[in-house]
Amino acid sequence: MINELGHFTLILALAVAVVQTVVPLIGAQKGWRGWMAVADPAATTQFLLLAISFAALTHAFVVSDFSLKLVWANSHTDKPMLYKVTGVWGNHEGSMLLWVLILSLFGAAASWFGSALPPRLRARVLAVQGSIGVAFLIFIVFTSNPFLRLAEPPFNGQGMNPLLQDPGLAFHPPFLYLGYVGLSMAFSFAVAALIEGRVDAAWARWVRPWTLAAWIFLTIGIAMGSWWAYYELGWGGFWFWDPVENASFMPWLLAGALLHSAIVVEKREALKSWTILLAILAFGFSLIGTFIVRSGVITSVHSFASDPKRGIFILAILGVFLGGALTLYAARAGAMQAKGVFSMVSRESALVLNNILLAVAALVVFVGTIWPLVAEMAFDRKLSVGAPFFDQAFTPFMVILALVLPVGSLIPWKRAKLGRSLRNLIPALVLALALGGLAWAMETGNSLLALIATFLGAWLVFGAATELWLRAARKPARLLRLPRADWGKATAHGGLGITFIGVGLLLAGQVEDIRVAQIGERFGVDGYEITLNSVNDVQGPNYTATRAKMTVTRDGKPIATLYPEKRVFPVQRMPTTEAAIHAGFWGDVYLVVGDPQDNGGYAVRTYIKPFADWIWGGAILMALGGLLSLSDRRYRVAAGARKAQLSAHHATPAE
Repeated sequence: MINELGHFTLILALAVAVVQTVVPLIGAQKGWRGWMAVADPAATTQFLLLAISFAALTHAFVVSDFSLKLVWANSHTDKPMLYKVTGVWGNHEGSMLLWVLILSLFGAAASWFGSALPPRLRARVLAVQGSIGVAFLIFIVFTSNPFLRLAEPPFNGQGMNPLLQDPGLAFHPPFLYLGYVGLSMAFSFAVAALIEGRVDAAWARWVRPWTLAAWIFLTIGIAMGSWWAYYELGWGGFWFWDPVENASFMPWLLAGALLHSAIVVEKREALKSWTILLAILAFGFSLIGTFIVRSGVITSVHSFASDPKRGIFILAILGVFLGGALTLYAARAGAMQAKGVFSMVSRESALVLNNILLAVAALVVFVGTIWPLVAEMAFDRKLSVGAPFFDQAFTPFMVILALVLPVGSLIPWKRAKLGRSLRNLIPALVLALALGGLAWAMETGNSLLALIATFLGAWLVFGAATELWLRAARKPARLLRLPRADWGKATAHGGLGITFIGVGLLLAGQVEDIRVAQIGERFGVDGYEITLNSVNDVQGPNYTATRAKMTVTRDGKPIATLYPEKRVFPVQRMPTTEAAIHAGFWGDVYLVVGDPQDNGGYAVRTYIKPFADWIWGGAILMALGGLLSLSDRRYRVAAGARKAQLSAHHATPAE
């Protein structure tokens, strides 16, 4: 009965999404307030219906209802309860239901918190959001229905991919979807503005909080995925440039560009056309990511599905929305004339450079990701584009971005004197050079990578601190009275600097040791003494494991006792590696136990990872900075602009 209710509310949500799309759009065009008002209850109703449907599917997973084909294919009675719940979105059909649930949540939130929006714009935004829901609900109902039944329910299921049975990956997809789908709001605002033919400072203030929220969720989701890959897969890396990793990274880069571009629209009434284009492309790349993950056109360990029919359907959705929005953009481009004029040396110019660097970096990642597919289709050649290409093609743009960020944050709007701003940054430059030199001197082999990464990271951190100091007029008492948006900006930029330092020092200084170790044997790696004390078989809730006990000492002092494992999941007949990590402020000791060897020993891999946790610490700071900015009322709502909005609503479109 509950399953039928979930199926029924899913179909009913599709009908409501159609109403949300058609009626408010007609009402906005005709000026009928009653029809425009339909958008608000429709958005809320669609969300409630999809919430019921998702709750019904979750119930089926929790109680192991194997009459549902999806539960049978992705769950098992022996699975821990956490993974029964997360199994709801650990598959194609369930994850798509979560996708549309989040989409409807953002639409409902725009209705709940959008009272300051002019009625026409709000109706059009919610109608565009509803149209995206229509497309994906049709996709779910007709190609990916999670409520398909089995005529003869089996006694048990096939289980879930063991790699997904991990707390880090359990919560990684929802955060990514919140980011992916959150960019749909920027897209809806952009299309609604194109329909109206007006983009102004108030529009930028409305679109920035939604974009910022999506960027925060993407930051958290990408960081969680990187952290999971680091400790779960046993290879010791944090980023593989996998196509699906890239699929989330590209919208993150474009969302960052959109955030900075919207600042120029808000402050200076410039870059209107470019900001609209970024809003379209950011969500467009989210749709491209959905296509990559679910079509099977690119091989990836993260792929959900490999059904070409589903891929064609998603490609059609991508073509309709991205192609339609770009066509509308081309038709309306002349109506979005910029008002602000600025010189080559100004904050506007710095933000333009910021946008170019982020957009071109995203394009580089896109080309590297999609090129194997193009080569196979056009030239019948099997190619693999790996980390060397991305490292060499992507890194220079990030280096330039790090160099210009502190300078761009300090120079005035419209017209500036570069020398004055640079003088204020001299202390930051000196400190950054000193830390870079220290890293170069202390790193084994005097690595140039350590010098550059530490200098750039410190330059970002001290540059952000300098900006706060100057905004407080060089008076410490005023620091706490600065707007939260100022603190958020500095925290995010500083977090990026911390990540730069972590990535550079880890890559420059990591040590790897692979050997066969006997029980009781002690061996040294980069100043640490490691002993393989014992290896035992243990029984987990739904797996068997070979668990090693290993002690780590340094200069005779105990550091940690670690328990790496090699697990086998009998239902899926699949092994996994569970690394044991001693995490420290200055670095990690990373241990992996492998298979038994013919001589009685065990394969053991040891990694020393300096500053590894700084990578994710920086990501946390970036997300925290976004949250601080979002908590500033000036950015959360269009404060002080309602009168201007209402008067602009009655004026004839001019921009």
